[in-house]
Amino acid sequence: MLALYLKEIKSFLSSIIGYVFILIYLIASGLFHWVISYNTNLLEGVEADLIPFFNLSPIIFLILIPAITMRSIAEEKRTGTIELLFTRPISDIQILLAKYAASVTLLLIALAPTLVYYFTMYYLGDPVGIIDTGATITSYIGLVLLGASFISIGIFASSITSSQIVAFILSMFLCWLFYDGFNLLGSYNLMGKFDTIVRAFGMTIHYDSIKKGVIDTSDLVYFISLIGFFLFSAMTVLKSYRK
Repeated sequence: MLALYLKEIKSFLSSIIGYVFILIYLIASGLFHWVISYNTNLLEGVEADLIPFFNLSPIIFLILIPAITMRSIAEEKRTGTIELLFTRPISDIQILLAKYAASVTLLLIALAPTLVYYFTMYYLGDPVGIIDTGATITSYIGLVLLGASFISIGIFASSITSSQIVAFILSMFLCWLFYDGFNLLGSYNLMGKFDTIVRAFGMTIHYDSIKKGVIDTSDLVYFISLIGFFLFSAMTVLKSYRK
């Protein structure tokens, strides 16, 4: 499993894919938060916080994460290398976990430079250090959990097709559905008391809860369960393909 994980990391960093993901994310984030005069600009906010950053990042992830996960299984199927993986002494779940861990590692690498945002706002605050450090830490944890959930969805989408384009479109739709789709559906008051339950299926309500500075057990269970569900679904697809 470790060898496959290192192989996946090397494939990200030895090709243009990984660098494009990191650069596009950092450039888009930098422009919206420091250059463009808009409500996402951190310098134009009335308070020293990173709320615009944590609000915008999931939107960027909706496009970029499906782009890096679309080839994880689909490309293996298209080229036939999936058969070689099946001959190795490694289980289906280990294959998926290695690919999943590599994508999460790339996500963490992309997020690491944004810590500069925190230190910048820390020293620009009046007085210095007025930024809520606790809420910032929990928000980063929430953002990682959200990104990790998107990755599990992307790997599932990639497992059910040999076309990277189909995997990308399906992944982006499912990520949107779980990020904002259920929240929008529940906000129309179409099902009365069940609207709250519908919204609870979406990531937004759980992500917003974590951004407030408190990590509730129910929110952690939600994200871990969502990740587990899509990885298990991808494993089921792989097993059927092996047969």
